[in-house]
Amino acid sequence: MRSVNGQRSTVNGTSRAAVIALLFAMASTTVAQTPAGFPSAWRPVAEFFHSGLQQEGIVGGSLWFLRGDSVLAREYHGAADLATGRKVDANTIFHWASITKTFTGIAIMQLRDRGRLSLDDPIVKYVPELMAVNNPYGPMEAITIRHLMSHSAGFRNPTWPWGGSQPWHPYEPTQWSQLVAMMPYTQILFPPGSRYSYSNPGIIFLGRVIEKLSGDDFEVYVDKNILRPLGMSHSYFDLTPYHLLADRSNNYEVKDGRPEANGLDFDTGITTSNGGLNAPLTDMARYFAFLLGKGPGATGPVPVLKRSSLTEMWRPVLPSSDSEAMGDSVSLSFFVKHAAGATLIGHTGSQRGFRAFFYLHPETGTAVVAAFNTAAADERPGNHPDIAALREGIIDRLVKGVLPLFR
Repeated sequence: MRSVNGQRSTVNGTSRAAVIALLFAMASTTVAQTPAGFPSAWRPVAEFFHSGLQQEGIVGGSLWFLRGDSVLAREYHGAADLATGRKVDANTIFHWASITKTFTGIAIMQLRDRGRLSLDDPIVKYVPELMAVNNPYGPMEAITIRHLMSHSAGFRNPTWPWGGSQPWHPYEPTQWSQLVAMMPYTQILFPPGSRYSYSNPGIIFLGRVIEKLSGDDFEVYVDKNILRPLGMSHSYFDLTPYHLLADRSNNYEVKDGRPEANGLDFDTGITTSNGGLNAPLTDMARYFAFLLGKGPGATGPVPVLKRSSLTEMWRPVLPSSDSEAMGDSVSLSFFVKHAAGATLIGHTGSQRGFRAFFYLHPETGTAVVAAFNTAAADERPGNHPDIAALREGIIDRLVKGVLPLFR
């Protein structure tokens, strides 16, 4: 183990017995898969990560780099909880926010592959309440599941369209009936399929489709069909189970230069399919191994999802460059990003004080993932922490210095 700016950094080694157990459980041979020169190529990435978090005033975060089912590098910075002094480690549970949307998309594709739906089915076939929405561009029957998966259906971005900043307001709608009540006051904003516009309600409607067809609550379906098959035993939605509270990260918003704690837990309500997942990096490494075609659930007689279906999800649909997606194109529940000649597949997450991102590089079978527990209370340009600058700096150093080693 080596130290970067006083923080823990592990390359081709371990900092805890839990990480050793993870690597054995994933049956990986890290040394055999690590190209010569990797430690020196990774060092600038790690140094930028630690110095950036220190300069930006981020309480805690973690950065991992994987190749298939092998974790080649792990970085841990700062505290999971300032009040108790708990440090970030391999077991720290972060909130993944909109990265949950990729699980929702995979669930939809599972149902498609089982013959339960078509991506070109009208959404009103499964969510008839949407017939009450005002669509000046044509019938609501023209809006398909595919449009929702590619954020091109024309729905607004926020779940709450009228604020929600009062302390007595729920953080998110807690009941489906609240969304239904808003539908007569909802308008389609552009011709469906004509362009990209990030929409949180659109993904909630996909969660409703999953519940309607499976007979399970969204959380139960994902647990049965994705989390359990992948061995993600410490992953859950919304409120933390008692036995995992010791690993749960707090989250912080910086106000007047000081981090203020938001509390360990919050309820995403009816929007769980949109952003309710909590998990440690140990579990998320299993998810990314599956996406890269390795580990439990990626192969075998009943894979979590066929490779051809995942490849289909990663094909660009529409241009999407904006601050929300941080990609050049939207695909089906993922985003495609081009950086220094590399084509990356990924998603970002942002909720309360949690920020996260991951990017896969299918060409080399590698992935990078990072999670932070601190954000600016007001994220206007010039305010800190600047998570976007950290993310782009990490990606730039990765694609220029690290990925070429794996080609």
